[in-house]
Amino acid sequence: MSLQLHRPDGKGGLEPRPVADPNWRVQLQGRRWGLNRRDGRLPALKNPEMNPTSTPLAVLFWLGLGALTFVLLVLGYGTGFWHLPALPVVPPVASPGP
Repeated sequence: MSLQLHRPDGKGGLEPRPVADPNWRVQLQGRRWGLNRRDGRLPALKNPEMNPTSTPLAVLFWLGLGALTFVLLVLGYGTGFWHLPALPVVPPVASPGP
């Protein structure tokens, strides 16, 4: 038994739900959307909080951020602000030889 196919009958039991149209998207359409409008087009939904950035400006931003990161890393390691861990010095092993 599946709750998707059955619903409460009001008496504490379940009754089968009749098979509905499998195209449930039809139920989501309001008069203001798409083909239900007089002009048949979707409404222009403006978002005043979002101003799209042009593609060249976005590319310049990411290239600039990458270049700045590279310069900071080179300067940081070059001045010794950051340093690579020192390699451990292994003493030579003396072997009995001729």
